[in-house]
Amino acid sequence: METRAAVFDSARPLLFSIAYRMLGSVMDAEDLVQDAYLRWQEAPEADVRSPHAYLATIVTRLAINHLRSARAKREAYVGPWLPEPLVTDQAADPSTAVELAESLSMAFLVLLERLSPVERAVFLLHEVFDFEYGDIARIVDKTEANCRQLLARARKHVGTRRARFDADPAQASRLVERFTDAASAGDLDGLLAILAEDITLWADGGGKIRGAALKPVHGASDVARFAMGVVQRFVPAESVVRRAQINGQPGFIAYVAGRPFAALIFDIRDGRIHTIYAIGNPDKLQTLSASH
Repeated sequence: METRAAVFDSARPLLFSIAYRMLGSVMDAEDLVQDAYLRWQEAPEADVRSPHAYLATIVTRLAINHLRSARAKREAYVGPWLPEPLVTDQAADPSTAVELAESLSMAFLVLLERLSPVERAVFLLHEVFDFEYGDIARIVDKTEANCRQLLARARKHVGTRRARFDADPAQASRLVERFTDAASAGDLDGLLAILAEDITLWADGGGKIRGAALKPVHGASDVARFAMGVVQRFVPAESVVRRAQINGQPGFIAYVAGRPFAALIFDIRDGRIHTIYAIGNPDKLQTLSASH
């Protein structure tokens, strides 16, 4: 018979996947999974009919409570709020299905911010993790009819999900390289050649770094000039750029003295960059590996 620790280890990938998508924070998700482990160790045997369902319930309820308490902080956040970046080309997230990978994208996680904590839980459990209504109802302590209503409302807020993976890896890699080269060289035409006309750049500095835009930057010309200005004025000359897949999307991490300085993630469609998510808030870069 499996030990409790072994059962938990087998469920850990699912629990982290739920927690990260609920919270948009790697650190908070890891803390929450650890909290779930402690509760799991103390759970009376009679309460546990299905270990994985029991653990999913603990994690989801902890995440709902966490989101409720974090709401005031989010509302007072300086500038755009973006999720913590999650490097996905180093098996940081076990999800392999396309639906699961798409649900890691920055655009999708930002859309989830429109939902209440319980709506978010119902939406993710049903649409991403394929839980049945009966299981979801038990997890969030609502009736099945309530859950159907919550899901309908959530779908209305979030809209239709669309796969964001239509750039092949080689093309994406070339575009990211051209972006970094052109921004570093101050090559305006080079940037305009790869940016979509209606591009939007979101910069999350959390009020803690210089140069972060407090509002989204729209349009190819403004985004190109903003990117060049940030590189020229705020990025140290000794910085090192490493390409990475972040939240299932092409991107790169910039390092200064071996420590992450910024992470950029790109939405690429039809051979152009349509959205850039730039995360510079140092609190959100702590789980990224150091550069050696």
